[in-house]
Amino acid sequence: MNLTGDSAIRNPDVGVVVIGRNEGDRLRKCLESVIGRAEMVVYVDSGSSDSSVELARSLGAEVVELDASAPFTAARGRNEGFARLNRASRPPRFVQFVDGDCEFVEGWLDEARRALEARPDVAITCGRRRERFPEASVYNRLADLEWDRPAGEAESCGGDSMVRAEAMTSVGGFDPSVAAGEEPELCFRLRRAGWKVLRLGGEMTLHDMAMTRFGQWWRRRVRGGRGALDVALRCGGPSAPFVRQVRSARVWTIGWLAALALASGLAWSLLGPGIGLGVALTMALLPAVQALRIAMSIRQRLGDFRLSLAFGALSMVGKWAELAGQIAYYRDRLAGRRVRLIEYKGDPQPAVPLPPRSASS
Repeated sequence: MNLTGDSAIRNPDVGVVVIGRNEGDRLRKCLESVIGRAEMVVYVDSGSSDSSVELARSLGAEVVELDASAPFTAARGRNEGFARLNRASRPPRFVQFVDGDCEFVEGWLDEARRALEARPDVAITCGRRRERFPEASVYNRLADLEWDRPAGEAESCGGDSMVRAEAMTSVGGFDPSVAAGEEPELCFRLRRAGWKVLRLGGEMTLHDMAMTRFGQWWRRRVRGGRGALDVALRCGGPSAPFVRQVRSARVWTIGWLAALALASGLAWSLLGPGIGLGVALTMALLPAVQALRIAMSIRQRLGDFRLSLAFGALSMVGKWAELAGQIAYYRDRLAGRRVRLIEYKGDPQPAVPLPPRSASS
């Protein structure tokens, strides 16, 4: 897979917004894959404690440092980067958003721009994000699977996507108060305004998940559960994003426990202890049965039965993490707490040496 090189096409109508926080060498790879391939590149930093800001400037990116007096969110960062592009002498017609832990596949910017030019009804487009090191952990491998979606018109895009500047302006951009799930929320408003979302089949970016521990995976699912509930409530109605995800988490946690207690209790009182214990055991095994069902449904796609089992098991365990995220959402609302960034990677990347200064600088 060729990622960079002189053959990459420059896109004068495209601006790029990179967001990041303590991404270290991942940020270097990201910026080097796009500098010189678009009219303007803006890096938006959310309070990094490493050398990210200096690195971005040294590579030629415009830098926006977010004020720490307001909560850091990806949505806020993308809006600030978009605003900086719009202040340029020639604002771009198309804006590519990307996370700082991703590297562009060569030719993607041109492919996405041509798709938007060919479809004036399309507001936003994305391609296939791939995990850089899927073999590093089961969590990385499953994330790579999560990003494998069919091409065609879609309901939403992820964090890496190219948007028509006109369309984004027409709906007011991202909602900066959304801590997670800001892309589906934006796409929901775009579709409601008559625009379409298009997923292309080509490869777009390589993502460095760097997820090797269960705790990281758990925090990511907690964030997902919190964000899913937030977006579902904001958008409202049965067609809102994440409604099924929110409901599924509740059914397989609170609903399952309630059904287990009720069914076993009734069986015990009406049919005796033996039947009651049998019903309790049967109900207790339902999540395991569901995990196996999920594993069997994904086995052919993954080509690895053990990985399929891991996917099924983590899918069911993840319901509890998502419920924890929903509880955190309600807790924060009741306490009047502001939205906050939920990180899962943990420690920052090691500091990255800056490129040596030239004699003229």
